[in-house]
Amino acid sequence: MQTKLKYGNTNTFFIRGMRGNLLVDTDYAGTLPAFYKAIKEQEIKISDITYVLATHYHPDHIGLVSELIRHGVKLLVIDAQCPYIHFADTIFGRDKSLAYEPIPTDHATIIGTEESRAFLKRLGIDGEIVRTTSHSADSISLILDGGECFVGDLEPIEYLAAYEQNDKLKRDWELIMRYAPKTIYYAHANEKHWN
Repeated sequence: MQTKLKYGNTNTFFIRGMRGNLLVDTDYAGTLPAFYKAIKEQEIKISDITYVLATHYHPDHIGLVSELIRHGVKLLVIDAQCPYIHFADTIFGRDKSLAYEPIPTDHATIIGTEESRAFLKRLGIDGEIVRTTSHSADSISLILDGGECFVGDLEPIEYLAAYEQNDKLKRDWELIMRYAPKTIYYAHANEKHWN
């Protein structure tokens, strides 16, 4: 079961498993009060969040990760994302009012995509994580066996025709469509339902 949390410009998703829960993406730094309000409205507590997973490490997807870690949430990282974890540090550093702290990785759980199904199964979540790198080299998508796909900033499939030379985007969508998705959840657009 997933809950969409909208408290800024980036959709955040709380996915409840049988033995642990996953938060997919956060919004920009400085949105913590709005995040608290959003989870309270959904009767979710910080202690309910076992892991936080970023679809990629752009500033509007990871702004609250450090603060969540400070509150006991564990960071789940796909190994290919490791070089990008501190991509936003200098961006946030320009605005001292954000009081942004770089993401600590000393206790992060780092897995490969090939390990993701087994890892998620331990949380009681059936699905896997795949690399979908047309948006950025560190972009991933979470695909659940129930047909729910969380694709972050992946360009919508409807835009594919506008990108004639974008072979990466085409490959990403070919990969996702192999899973017979029922609902695509975007970070900055409304979800798309498939028949």
